[in-house]
Amino acid sequence: MTAIPDWLVPIRDGALTITGADLTKWLPPEDGDARPGAVLMLFGEGDRGPDLLLTERAHTMRSHPGQVSFPGGSIDPDDASPTAAALREAQEEVGLDPASVDVLATLPELWLPPSNFAITPVLAWWRENGPVGVVDAAEVHAVFRTPVAELLDPTHRVTVVHPAGFSSPGFLIGDDKDVLLWGFTAGVITKLFDFVGLTRPWDASITRELPAYMLPVRQD
Repeated sequence: MTAIPDWLVPIRDGALTITGADLTKWLPPEDGDARPGAVLMLFGEGDRGPDLLLTERAHTMRSHPGQVSFPGGSIDPDDASPTAAALREAQEEVGLDPASVDVLATLPELWLPPSNFAITPVLAWWRENGPVGVVDAAEVHAVFRTPVAELLDPTHRVTVVHPAGFSSPGFLIGDDKDVLLWGFTAGVITKLFDFVGLTRPWDASITRELPAYMLPVRQD
């Protein structure tokens, strides 16, 4: 088995045993018409300790503008597996060298009803740090190596309120903690950290409204 740091062991073990129902109530429909996709949950050790690689989508994109997410996207016909797709997308989006990464587990497929995607999160260890950054500004606005300690800090936790009225757990990330991580990505992080017992109590009554730039551009 791949050698990994002690702090990552419970996260890896949790990823190997967690079920789709532990992560979300939205599971891919049995008719199999959902579009397959994959994302890379890449944990590493940076200048500020254990961290997780995240991207912020360009604010001008038609779908999910400004959304903070894992690198990833559709599984292409040429992709041998969800793992291959997640690594390819990370290379295309942020310049990640796939050879620097050890894949540890694949989580259950999760469903995104609005876009009808069946997403496989791929958990990996960044064995050899290398440069990453924005490859195409039309797709990616920013790249973050977000310290795990900051994700677990209760002062960086909020409940995000959507204009439509629903709410979900969120995180404040970035140097100034002014970037909002919410939605699918925040949900996966939250549920996995809950499952392995890392989450610290936080005040869910503290809310943030979803900023306007994160709302989908209306197509007339």
